[in-house]
Amino acid sequence: MGTPDFAATILTTIIRSSLFDVCCVITAPDKPVGRKQILTPSAVQIVAQRYNIKVGHAMSNFLNIKPDLIVLAAYGQILPKEILDIPKYGCLNVHPSLLPKYRGPSPIQSFILSGDKKTGVTIILMDTKIDHGGIVANLKFEIQNSKITYKELHNKLAELGANLLVETIPRWIKRDAKPKPQDEKRATYTKILTREHGRIDWRKSAQEIERQIRAFDPWPGTYTIYKGKILKILKAEAVQNKLIIKQVQLEGKKPMSFEDFLRGHPNFSIQNTE
Repeated sequence: MGTPDFAATILTTIIRSSLFDVCCVITAPDKPVGRKQILTPSAVQIVAQRYNIKVGHAMSNFLNIKPDLIVLAAYGQILPKEILDIPKYGCLNVHPSLLPKYRGPSPIQSFILSGDKKTGVTIILMDTKIDHGGIVANLKFEIQNSKITYKELHNKLAELGANLLVETIPRWIKRDAKPKPQDEKRATYTKILTREHGRIDWRKSAQEIERQIRAFDPWPGTYTIYKGKILKILKAEAVQNKLIIKQVQLEGKKPMSFEDFLRGHPNFSIQNTE
């Protein structure tokens, strides 16, 4: 069960391992994408169709299949008890953080925003609460690149999570791995990101804004309002608490260097943003 690229990486690795029989994939229905709003299948559905795996869009599909194990990654919904109770080996969730820290829908973005140096992936036995179940396995990842972007970290954690899952499932089935309760005192929660989260608060430090740019690319983007239009800040660097803007994109225009932007808008300053 899953929808975006993170889950697609998990699914692809499971299939290519040839250790398991993936009997069904549950994912979100096709959604309109782009300016022309073309109905497009999820990344997970594309992978499933490539390997001729049955695709469903509702949890009720499991009622007749009765799988031995459910694997969930970036699905975006809490599973009810009647679904969790179907597989004899339960439901394992792959989460891109070291739980109980950064529970919820935006753990990677929240990690980058925090400026922390250590993250990882966690596999839990799911229950009816958000990222609450017992920890079956985890793997730490030390950040070497202090300028790592969301996409780079996303791809690395998806790869680590997929490999950890393939290693963990056989141990889990043999009962060699046992779930350990999470420490609720250390639990933190992340939010569903909206467009407004990307708007720059210029009162923040240069370091905070620079982390925001790396965390929110591509969604929701980091931006300010200039003469009634959205001005995206695509690349920047924090130097001694000064934000050096390198690349921007004005609403309706293509990305350009900040130098080129200033040639066309010589009066631009933080004071004339809204």
